[in-house]
Amino acid sequence: MREKIEQENEKMARQALRVLALAYREVDKKENLDADEEIEKNLIFLGLAGMADPPQPEAEGAVKQALRAGIRVIMITGDHKVTAQAVAREVGLEARDDQVVTGQELDGMKDSQLKALLDRAQVFARVTPQHKLRLVRALKEKGHVVAMTGDGVNDAPAIKEADVGIAMGQGGTDVAREAADVVLADNNFATIVAAVEEGRAIYDNIRKFIRYLLGEIWGSDHHVCGSGHGAALAHGPHPDFMDESGRRRPSCPGPGA
Repeated sequence: MREKIEQENEKMARQALRVLALAYREVDKKENLDADEEIEKNLIFLGLAGMADPPQPEAEGAVKQALRAGIRVIMITGDHKVTAQAVAREVGLEARDDQVVTGQELDGMKDSQLKALLDRAQVFARVTPQHKLRLVRALKEKGHVVAMTGDGVNDAPAIKEADVGIAMGQGGTDVAREAADVVLADNNFATIVAAVEEGRAIYDNIRKFIRYLLGEIWGSDHHVCGSGHGAALAHGPHPDFMDESGRRRPSCPGPGA
């Protein structure tokens, strides 16, 4: 019976469902209900219930756009490994078996092993707040600029540690919003990607403008001394030079000089 239940649980998890097992037992009125461990013994299994929390329709396109733009997308969740893998594939992540890591596996890793794993891992499942914080720190130590999203109290430490902390505005906790640099009003990953695209366009325009200004300054503050054999650039005021006799002569001699 137990094996069959576990098989059904994994089958539902592969459909990106969060699975709950339902069970009961009759309790005597005289029984001590404060002892949680005792309450959960000798339960009668009723069945499994699957809850769907599908990604937003535009999430897959946004993830693909982010990947094309050179942005790595890593999914960190408390969900079951199989459920997390299924959801990741729905939004466009490859999420092979060797790219999905659990919190229990993280506990057995040294920092050096984790940093090596981060080069390929795409999904981290069954993680704790400590795991999230450790992942953000490891990515930063590898030289990445890290943006972390979250909505719960347990996300706050990792959001605070990230280079850019992003909290969910709809339904997110006050703790997460206070720890964040940015609050996402629509809870939509596609909005983050659109903001990155807009930011890159602004940065590119600033660079172009600075180059234009430097070109104008260079052109107005430099003059060229030319001859039949080549040319030399002089910067700033146009000084005269002394010849061997001590007489001043122009810095740009004429053709016959």
